[in-house]
Amino acid sequence: MQAWLSRTTFLGNSTLLWIIAGACAVLGYFLVYGIVRVLAARLQTLADHRPNPFTKIAAAVAKATRGWLLFLLAVCVAASFLDFGPSIGRHLGQILYALMGLQLAFWLTRLLVIWLELATSLHGEPDNPIIFGIFRWTMQLFVWTLVLLAVLDNAGVNVNAFVASLGVGGIAVALAAQTVLGDLLSSISIGLDKPFEVGEFIAFGSNLGTIKRVGIKSTRIGSLSGEELAISNSDLLKELVHNYSRMRERRIVFGFSVPLGTPRTQVEKIVERVRDLIEKMDNVRLDRGHFAAIGDYALTFEFVYYVLDPSYNVYMDTQQHINLRIMDILDELNVMFAVPVRVVRHQTEPGRPGLFPAAFAPGQG
Repeated sequence: MQAWLSRTTFLGNSTLLWIIAGACAVLGYFLVYGIVRVLAARLQTLADHRPNPFTKIAAAVAKATRGWLLFLLAVCVAASFLDFGPSIGRHLGQILYALMGLQLAFWLTRLLVIWLELATSLHGEPDNPIIFGIFRWTMQLFVWTLVLLAVLDNAGVNVNAFVASLGVGGIAVALAAQTVLGDLLSSISIGLDKPFEVGEFIAFGSNLGTIKRVGIKSTRIGSLSGEELAISNSDLLKELVHNYSRMRERRIVFGFSVPLGTPRTQVEKIVERVRDLIEKMDNVRLDRGHFAAIGDYALTFEFVYYVLDPSYNVYMDTQQHINLRIMDILDELNVMFAVPVRVVRHQTEPGRPGLFPAAFAPGQG
């Protein structure tokens, strides 16, 4: 059996050598992968019980090891001990180099991302998620570009000419992608200036909603009606944005009218009682209240107050209570709300009493 395995060949190598190489690849893979899994678990346990930046970074980097890459590396290492000739052997070396570069890229990107998270985090969350996302994307692009250039250089590609061509192509791409670059710069502007952040309620144009995510190109907003709105960052910055989440208090202006014939004493009582009503309410600060104007058909009152809680529901509850109490006050004073009317006075002969009043709603003649 051993003699048969030694005599039979496949691709220039005996069957025995193929079996030995395959067994070494499988055993090597399971051995290295098992060590990595145990090491990652131990580091994670240590990071949970004794949290510090080093253990967190080490645990994250260990978890970034890719099992499929370890398997391919084991196969390539085992195959390198077989004799395939100089040409195939050189290609195997290049493949091995590329696989090692891929795994190194996974480790480096995870290392840089976890370090950035620890450096910019506040209470477990990034202090500025927008800038954090941009930096993370930039660092990952830089690492993968370096790995790609190293692999191409090892494969015999003229990297200098390749980089020069990328520079020329990059200019063309930049000119063709001005909109995307504008959105990217707008994303950076949002991250630095912070006109709004994730979770805040804003209004722009005729749209209202809560910020769900600020991406590299667009911002996603959950609208009040339930759907998700997506608007490019540059277009959003051109709008007048109302950030209601940063409102500390809400200014309210409201008014109502009573008929022209209401006596002066009643008008004075209305102003006093409504002012007294608002002043005695909790979580409310009265600014002013006046008999504001004498109109064509009514006497108009205007009141201004501040709700010290910015919640819209609190404001509506407060205004509802004020409206109901105003109805009670007018009922107690035997005064009605004004409605649009027109009074017409006429007489048949000079010097004789006129026949009046005759009241018409507008439009009835």
